[in-house]
Amino acid sequence: MWPRIKQYLLIAAGIGVLYFFMSNHIIFDPNADDWLDLDVYLLKKQELHLHYTFYSLSNKKPETIMAIDYLREDGIGELLVEIGMISIDERSRLETKYNYE
Repeated sequence: MWPRIKQYLLIAAGIGVLYFFMSNHIIFDPNADDWLDLDVYLLKKQELHLHYTFYSLSNKKPETIMAIDYLREDGIGELLVEIGMISIDERSRLETKYNYE
């Protein structure tokens, strides 16, 4: 009886982890000063999928990041403003540019 319960708990835990990865983007922002200093942000996805589940902002221009539909639609622009990579005006400009392409 216990092995069967442990098996079900393990399956439930695996499903939970998969659901977490399918419903969140995990954004890494390594700082150039110290390679051990890594900021991690969670960004909720609008739909369940595995596209861009893990994404690093390292050495990427804001235009490159905002060009990715999955990230832009899920609100990466707000995160970039929050961490100081771009201004609110720049975010609006990039969102307008890539929403019409």
